[in-house]
Amino acid sequence: MDRQGSDQDSVTLEDYSPVCVGQEADLKKLERKTAMVHNREVVVFYHKGEFHAMDNRCYHAGGPLHLGEIEDFNGQSCIVCPWHKYKITLATGEGLYQSIDPKNPAAVPEWCSKGVKQRIHVVTVKNGNVYVTLSDTSIAYDSDYYASEKYKQLLISKMLKQGSA
Repeated sequence: MDRQGSDQDSVTLEDYSPVCVGQEADLKKLERKTAMVHNREVVVFYHKGEFHAMDNRCYHAGGPLHLGEIEDFNGQSCIVCPWHKYKITLATGEGLYQSIDPKNPAAVPEWCSKGVKQRIHVVTVKNGNVYVTLSDTSIAYDSDYYASEKYKQLLISKMLKQGSA
């Protein structure tokens, strides 16, 4: 798939307005919830007393992050993609992996960052409601492909083909 060549959908100032995704008490009980925020599918997590929001589709292959488990790696809370076990930090959207020096058989694996791969969004709580504000899309992240119109049209086309088979 051509992720790097995908065009960003046109964005307006309205796309950066906060959207209510639910009540604080409900989201704390659920611990996660998916929502559409200005035509973008996001997942909101409540973990260790904090809310986090990010694109719901994993940057690697579009895996549904709302179905993943949250685990701590290298002192950071991460969502683990259920498809390929990619680890993504809740706070920054960084992809983490373990690296080892193949020339040193006694080497201990070290946690390393792939850089920010997953778009995260701003979560605010006001009057018992939880709001998500999309982050600045002028900076591209790998997960953007799975929020693009190009990808959505590909999914629709695929579903139509399966339905007619």
